[in-house]
Amino acid sequence: MAAVARERDGDRGLLIPVGETALEFHHLKDGTPPALISAPPVASHHTTTGIEALSKVIRSWASKTFMTGCVILLPIAITFYTTWWFFSFVDGFFSPIYAHLGINVFGLGFVTSITFIFLVGMFMSSWLGTSLLGLGEWFIKKMPLVCHIYSASKQISAAISPDQSSRAFKEVVILRHPRIGEYAIGFITSTVILRGSSGDEELSCVYVPTNNLYLGDIFFFNSMDVIRPNLTVREGIEIVLSGGMSIPPVLSTRKVKDTLEEVRVLQNPKLLSVKD
Repeated sequence: MAAVARERDGDRGLLIPVGETALEFHHLKDGTPPALISAPPVASHHTTTGIEALSKVIRSWASKTFMTGCVILLPIAITFYTTWWFFSFVDGFFSPIYAHLGINVFGLGFVTSITFIFLVGMFMSSWLGTSLLGLGEWFIKKMPLVCHIYSASKQISAAISPDQSSRAFKEVVILRHPRIGEYAIGFITSTVILRGSSGDEELSCVYVPTNNLYLGDIFFFNSMDVIRPNLTVREGIEIVLSGGMSIPPVLSTRKVKDTLEEVRVLQNPKLLSVKD
């Protein structure tokens, strides 16, 4: 019977949980009451888990703070770098002349270049300047390779010309292209009349550029099928060059009849004088 009792006590001891504060009962060999002995502490991983969580929070905060600083400083750095590059580029036209004469004044070449550009603009607005420009273009167009470079450069500069009659980009439009539900931004360069068996149809020649502006595709759309947003040509160019990041959050359209009349006047300024 004593052996059976000891076996039962051993089974009960197995049912008692073991932990940091768990206790085990052990019977001594001489039959004395059981001794209360504390169990050894069990190692815990809570400390390690807390350190890892704190490390993740610190890394996330550092990464977010660094990216915020980059977002703020990047446009400022690009602006200052571009401005300084433009200043050095323009200043470099006349600063060597002043350096050769022994005149070392910071920014004098830049001021001289800006003044020279302003005087050229005034001179080319006159009849004599226009005649000399036409003669110079005639010589340039006779050169095999230079003529293509000059022609492409002139078309790009004409796109932002303040003279509306000579502006290459007449108007900013939005096209339903390439599929239904998709739209593309483009510039009207001219309008043509398509004569067919069903009658005449007015088509708008639309140039859809890439972000390089001087590369793109040409499409012909019915003048009534293009969407005309309330954007200027310069705003449209900024949208293209920025990859769409400078586009307004809301675009409003203009009346088709008014915009068609504006395009006709831009292509033929004589219509405005006749209308008046």
